[in-house]
Amino acid sequence: MVRTLPEAAVAPATWDHAVQAHGLQVRAGRHLAVTGLDLRLGVGVHGLLGPNGAGKTTLMRALATVLRPAGGRLELLGRPAHELRADLRPIRRMMGYLPQEFGYYPKFTVREFVAYMAWLKEVPTTDVAVATERAIARVGLTDRADSKLKQLSGGMLRRAGVAQAIVNDPALLLLDEPTVGLDPEQRLTFRELLRDLGADTCVLVSTHLVEDVVASCTDVVIVHAGRVVWQGTPAELADHGGTGDAGDSAAERGYSALVRQARREAGA
Repeated sequence: MVRTLPEAAVAPATWDHAVQAHGLQVRAGRHLAVTGLDLRLGVGVHGLLGPNGAGKTTLMRALATVLRPAGGRLELLGRPAHELRADLRPIRRMMGYLPQEFGYYPKFTVREFVAYMAWLKEVPTTDVAVATERAIARVGLTDRADSKLKQLSGGMLRRAGVAQAIVNDPALLLLDEPTVGLDPEQRLTFRELLRDLGADTCVLVSTHLVEDVVASCTDVVIVHAGRVVWQGTPAELADHGGTGDAGDSAAERGYSALVRQARREAGA
């Protein structure tokens, strides 16, 4: 699929991979957390897995243009990252991002918060109200739209964070641990939302929950020590596991086997 960005965004540009990285290096403070990563992502829902310290959050922050690459090459929506340094606004109009911990104004209502984020992302003024209500409805918070953020439970607050990330109908959506605090029913609903979003958007979801990846993702990326060590479908992930591997499902056993292999190769 080749997607053309609106003239007001990043024009003229076309892309068939929303994310292209080759030899990407990114620092987290003084530590080189992403150490030479190769990655291509197109339209669909991509699950990002890896042990603690693998570089997942640093990678997400680089893709969200929060961190600058320290080396290698990165293209976002058809534009090299180094070309975006002067003005990040055009590319950010086309992105949605939910970090692990997102900032918000506690006294804002859900509606005020999502509308404010729409304004920051330069959604046309005439479209803000409709876009806000739609985003709130998609995360199941319509009945709490007038509640202040400080009054929400952890799961509801997380859903408000997802709403602000999708309010501008992004071409690239980055979600870092989006299901933290969600109950089982909310997680099932969120999986449906991911599948819907992935029909015409490049969605990257970082999580520790392999079952969420299997249920909602078209593609799985595993990182270890700052590099991609495996990429494939959920079915292919399940095929890598054996009876001796840790996990309650075939996919979890496959993930355990691949991480163990990556650790072994890193130590060789």
